[in-house]
Amino acid sequence: MLNQSTHHRLRHFCPSNGKHACRQPIRWHYYLPMALQFGLTPNTAPASEEQLANILADPGFCDYYTDHMALATWKDGEGWFDDGIVPFAPFQLHPAAAVLHYGQEIFEGMKAYRWADDSIWLFRPEENAKRFNQSARRMMLPQIPTADFMTAVERLVATDSRWVPQGAGEQTLYIRPIMFASEAYLGVRAAKVCTFCVIAAPAAMYFSKDGVKPVDIWITDEYARAGIGGTGSAKCGGNYAASLIAQYEGYEQDCAQVLFIEASNKDRVEEFGGMNLFVLKDGKLLTPALTGTILDGITRRSIIQVAADLGIPTAECRITPDDLYSFVQDGSITEAFSCGTAAVITPVNAFKTKQAQYQLAQPLGAVTMAIRERLVGIQFGHVEDTHSWMQRVV
Repeated sequence: MLNQSTHHRLRHFCPSNGKHACRQPIRWHYYLPMALQFGLTPNTAPASEEQLANILADPGFCDYYTDHMALATWKDGEGWFDDGIVPFAPFQLHPAAAVLHYGQEIFEGMKAYRWADDSIWLFRPEENAKRFNQSARRMMLPQIPTADFMTAVERLVATDSRWVPQGAGEQTLYIRPIMFASEAYLGVRAAKVCTFCVIAAPAAMYFSKDGVKPVDIWITDEYARAGIGGTGSAKCGGNYAASLIAQYEGYEQDCAQVLFIEASNKDRVEEFGGMNLFVLKDGKLLTPALTGTILDGITRRSIIQVAADLGIPTAECRITPDDLYSFVQDGSITEAFSCGTAAVITPVNAFKTKQAQYQLAQPLGAVTMAIRERLVGIQFGHVEDTHSWMQRVV
């Protein structure tokens, strides 16, 4: 029997009226989808070598975009088609495009790394493909086969390989796959036409281009980014939009990020606006357990494995706000850090609330930096990749 998750199916419609309300039984016709090729349509006006050199000398974080993007369209009953690597350009969207009204969209974040031998590699890209489809399921968007996702990413990176920085200062090519409801329709239902796209941009370090520096974290118990039964485990824009009001409240307190507390009972800390949390308590690395309200971070999972490789005990568990505050104050939590694709691992200097500030004893702690050095070393080819996480593109 064919697996519906990897094969398309077409509904047999009643021939009398084009609808399936007739008495005939509904029959499904299965067909094997054709693999997408993402053939190249070259950009006839790419960045000059001089322009690119100036960009890569100071790329910022995704301030400039490469010459091309990957693009494909999905239509209900037809599957994926019209795929290609095409010149980077703005979208033309109908004002009634469903994404503009109902926020039906998802995205991923990943990076390409240039190694010392000039080869270019991706970090655990199949995990991004898997999570992309998990997000698609939650947001009622179509699945894209992992092979097609990978082809889009790899061919875009290969086409625009000159945009991948040399790696000095941990510079990378940041890759952003997205999918959104592009059908022009104002009824509330899952869109029948969707767009898949991959864009890329050179990127320096997220918080500071001058190296790793601890940051202060604002903790909010007033605002929530997601709730039980919501979209917290999906990588969709609404979660990030919901986090912004608290993040800007944090900016007013000179904090770089905001940490959210679970909304219903306010009895556990969850994640930052765009990253996962780790703390080191009595020599053990702790991170909030996945409850469906926070993102299953690929960097988070990798850190758990790297910590195990280094002999550091880890646990996914419930961390209450009171425990976090008291354990920082009594010194049993000595280190803390945020993690994610963009920022990798960023140490925490202090947690701030409206009532108090909780200073970490070791903002640039030895455990945090050892894990960071090991993970970044794997990504840039300086440390042996014993888990086969890296995949060569060029």
